[in-house]
Amino acid sequence: MAFLKEKNLTKKFYLICETILQGLKNTDLYDKEDINGKCKQVTAMKFKSKQNARLYCKEMKSNDKVLVVIVSELLEKKKNQKNQQKEISLIEKVATYEYELY
Repeated sequence: MAFLKEKNLTKKFYLICETILQGLKNTDLYDKEDINGKCKQVTAMKFKSKQNARLYCKEMKSNDKVLVVIVSELLEKKKNQKNQQKEISLIEKVATYEYELY
């Protein structure tokens, strides 16, 4: 949150959260990072601005089928339109994270 506040991205963060909570699809704000079979649960909150930051998340379903989005990693600046090795490594890293929901 400190990074988002510093870069004046908190309003956009809350807009992305609201979009997710309403079940709306806006790939410019939030989308799957389906780069390979290992990364099916990884998504990205996209902050397209000068910074072009990403918050990589892992989506899970709770036992009662509630969607849970876990913000896992911050990429402060994405420089290319396509994912480069740096982004791919980070996305694959997020895919390996395991969480236990209660």
